[in-house]
Amino acid sequence: MAIAPIWTNTGSGNHATPTITASGRATIFSWAAFVTAAFMLVEIACGLLYRSMALLADGIHMATHVGALGLAALAYWLARRHAGSGRFSFGSGKFGDLAAFASALLLGATAIAVAVESVLRLVTPQPAAYRDALLIAVIGLIVNLVSALILRDSHGHDHGHDHGHGHDNNMRAAYVHVLADAATSLLAIAALAGAYYWGLGFLDPLCGLIGAAVIGSWALGLIRDSALVLLDADADPAQTQAIRRLLETEVGARVNDLHLWRLGPGHQGLIVSLVSPAQTSAEAIKTALRTRYPGLSHVTVEVAVCADCT
Repeated sequence: MAIAPIWTNTGSGNHATPTITASGRATIFSWAAFVTAAFMLVEIACGLLYRSMALLADGIHMATHVGALGLAALAYWLARRHAGSGRFSFGSGKFGDLAAFASALLLGATAIAVAVESVLRLVTPQPAAYRDALLIAVIGLIVNLVSALILRDSHGHDHGHDHGHGHDNNMRAAYVHVLADAATSLLAIAALAGAYYWGLGFLDPLCGLIGAAVIGSWALGLIRDSALVLLDADADPAQTQAIRRLLETEVGARVNDLHLWRLGPGHQGLIVSLVSPAQTSAEAIKTALRTRYPGLSHVTVEVAVCADCT
């Protein structure tokens, strides 16, 4: 049984850096962080002054978002700075996912803190200046909407361009933070309006509790998704099976080993080991894979040609 092994690393050398310019995204995040930070201190101070749990929770939540947006901007700056560095074997694309994971942890911790304080306020009600707090909450919602508009175009372009496979967890983390802040602002407005106009003071801490549950759910989802990327989990099980079928049916090879993982927004890595009954080369297989899946930025193929193997 004659076997002619071919071992070829067909990595393209195109490292996984964010597909939309990192400098542009860093600028977007800087503006969003500036707009948010400009109102953050006002909301926290007024929450303490007016003794409103809903307003204070929204202000503290906004403070975490300033940090999250700063992390996101730092991640894109680091990705751009190390884009050509040989120190990162598969490029610098995961800086964004690392920032997303840290941001999600921060978001989860905030949700727990808001929930605990809200329960305490439900058990021990405290008077608050609901009218003044309501005005500040409305302004806070406007600030959140402005930040969301700043981030929206880049977030939407990212999903549209990558067709579902190159979504950016760092961009998503920042966008989720802003949406979460807008949601808590809406809850705060509803609770403060109910407390001011109808004397339903319990709505103030109750809205904090509901907001904490929503925020916590979003945080868990983001922690799961970004952690899977950092742990090099299968990037897309459906695509993995599709690549396996392509190699087995169209190439006619037996797949011994196949690993597909995410390198960064719009970039994936693939390592595959094959046994082919016909003469072929790693370059030919790489070309076939790249033609079908252009998001494969780094491909390593091992081929063992074995006419007697089935």
